[in-house]
Amino acid sequence: MKRSCSPLIGAAVAAALSSVAWPAAAVGMLVDVAVIDRTTGRELPVYAADGRWFVAGRPGARYEIRLRNQTGADVLAVTSVDGVNVVSGETASPSQTGYVLAPGHTFAVRGWRKDFDRVAAFDFTAIDDAYATRTGRPDNVGVIGVAVFPRKAPPPPVVRDDRLSGDAEATTRERAASAAPAPSASMRSEAAPAQKRLGTGHGRIETSVVRNVAFERDSDVPVEVIVIGYDSHANLVARGVIPQPPAVPPRDPQPFPARFVADPPPR
Repeated sequence: MKRSCSPLIGAAVAAALSSVAWPAAAVGMLVDVAVIDRTTGRELPVYAADGRWFVAGRPGARYEIRLRNQTGADVLAVTSVDGVNVVSGETASPSQTGYVLAPGHTFAVRGWRKDFDRVAAFDFTAIDDAYATRTGRPDNVGVIGVAVFPRKAPPPPVVRDDRLSGDAEATTRERAASAAPAPSASMRSEAAPAQKRLGTGHGRIETSVVRNVAFERDSDVPVEVIVIGYDSHANLVARGVIPQPPAVPPRDPQPFPARFVADPPPR
């Protein structure tokens, strides 16, 4: 029986989507994920291209990842930035620690966790200054991931019937276990573009208080994996993720813009 101890604090989109800015700034079904520019307080608009989600970050701006549990039960959200677990600092895997969200609860992940009271703020920075690059892991810079696990439900109370033999009780337990639905998962990946990308830095230390809680996962496989790529606006335009507005033709100067001669200004 697998248990994990995590600080308290989506299926990946499979459809082929055209490049478009979505009015909603959050992604996810069980856990709603949004990226917030902390300087402006604005939720970054989400763009869709080739079945992936993207947001455009401003170099130098601090940001946070807002997680909102939209279910009626506790969930574990294992969160990564640039392929690094934001809590443990390990090269990210869904099997690692994350943030436990109560039903309907929202939590802002604002940085790399240093301890139970502090984080080093996320900020959009040059790829060479990204935390993942500086720790020798540059290959996955430019992506945010959230793997969602439901809490394992407690077993129903057992009403013992002495008329059942030991073999009959074992058969009953086996049937109940086989009837439990198994969650599914879907993950996507993206090849790194040739041009230089934006990354996430290890910023100033801020207060963010959490505590340890025990969390038993319902399965070793996440039921939802949410993937959001990010880069600068200019780079996303160059990659074709953000469509360029149609060019406005230059206005030709007119030789006779007025019909009559105006009075000169007073001396």
